[in-house]
Amino acid sequence: MKILIAEDDAHTRAALVEILAAEGFEALAAGDGGEALRMFEAEHPELLCLDVMMPGVSGYDVCRQVRQVDPDIGIVFITAKSGEVDAVLGLELGADDFISKPFGRREVVARIRAVGRRLLGPRQARRDEVPESFTMNDLKVVPEELRAYREGAVIDLGPRDVKILHLLWRQRGRVVSRDLFFDECWGFQYLPNSRTLDQHISQLRKRVEQDPGQPRIIVTVHGVGYRYQEG
Repeated sequence: MKILIAEDDAHTRAALVEILAAEGFEALAAGDGGEALRMFEAEHPELLCLDVMMPGVSGYDVCRQVRQVDPDIGIVFITAKSGEVDAVLGLELGADDFISKPFGRREVVARIRAVGRRLLGPRQARRDEVPESFTMNDLKVVPEELRAYREGAVIDLGPRDVKILHLLWRQRGRVVSRDLFFDECWGFQYLPNSRTLDQHISQLRKRVEQDPGQPRIIVTVHGVGYRYQEG
């Protein structure tokens, strides 16, 4: 899970990054609210840790703006302030939880994991929603038929082919990591093997790309994964 930490105190920010990275999270850091908003747009994190009292754009302001774009993102406030009024305000803005300073490692991890578990259900449900059809450049994919169409030609697909194409289409413009491919297209219980993914992509390209040597639908991002870019 990708987590963006917005905290103006350098020591607190570094401590949170260290704690979350040690637990296997992808931890990004912003020094103020303005930077947090820019990183939110660029990095698409799944959860925000927001210091309430930041100069310029406060944690509350970041929360308001982010909620307008993504009503389901996880938001945890980090605060040195105490009192029922602050908690109520944060919850009304859409916070999922609070971490009070000073905090301990175990508390931070427990609260972040709890919010992550609450997010998993709704996000998984949306991931599983596959449209009747979707278009990738000149390729029309019809999941229920396990087929794709291009200029009158019919291309047969397998269930995993459809999952791969749907994932790339859903994440269009972004790099899809190898881990995400295995999680969503093979399943969490599958033991990842880079050759398995690369070989499957190679075979799929032969069917869906007009020129497999110069792919426009499944583009390799070396060392990371694959990407579909519209246009």
